[in-house]
Amino acid sequence: MAVGASHAETLRIATEGAYPPFNFLDNGELKGFDVDIAKAICAKMVVECSFQAVAWNNIIDGLEANKYDLIVASMAFSKERAARIDFSEPYYRSHSVLVGDEKYQDTSPEALAGARIAVESGTIQAEYLKKAYPKSTILLGEDQPAARKLLIEKKADLLIGDAIELLTFMETPEGSAFSYVGDPISSDFLQSSAHITAHKGNQALLARVNAALKEIKLNGTYDRINDAYFPFSIY
Repeated sequence: MAVGASHAETLRIATEGAYPPFNFLDNGELKGFDVDIAKAICAKMVVECSFQAVAWNNIIDGLEANKYDLIVASMAFSKERAARIDFSEPYYRSHSVLVGDEKYQDTSPEALAGARIAVESGTIQAEYLKKAYPKSTILLGEDQPAARKLLIEKKADLLIGDAIELLTFMETPEGSAFSYVGDPISSDFLQSSAHITAHKGNQALLARVNAALKEIKLNGTYDRINDAYFPFSIY
């Protein structure tokens, strides 16, 4: 049974915990932009919130099994997901990009025929690669750190992901050798907004989430969280 915020002593929230700076584990504690936004929303809704880290490929299954009430994990909209779960208004916007060696100037499917492209399994970027780059070798990582590792270890030529998340990666010692390749990807299949998601049909809870999102945008809370992680607005 879906749990509405007005009936929940504690709102159970799932995130991935492997997608810095949006969500990650720090000495066993979940932190990141997604986590802070979720805490701000819970405070505005006047509910307690508990968090759990869930592997990306299992996160929708867990929501359907009522193991938690919301997913706050930078989830993009897709028609396939919308058939199973419901989405809030966007809480940030970004684009998908490729990163790798600067020698790859042409990122067309023809130019990247035979190239090895790493991607996190179960993401809209993984589905996009299967459709748009059939002649490339697609290497699936179980999570974003695993996909990044394929690039770092030169097992992949390129990595696809969210532009903001990959900017953070390229600011690390391991990622500093890589650059954005080509322009941000323009595709109807790749949505550029992230959403909070709830059980299918639980519009009452999402209405409260949307109202809380609007309020933290208006009162400056959102901007303070944004500025703690990024040097520019991601809304």
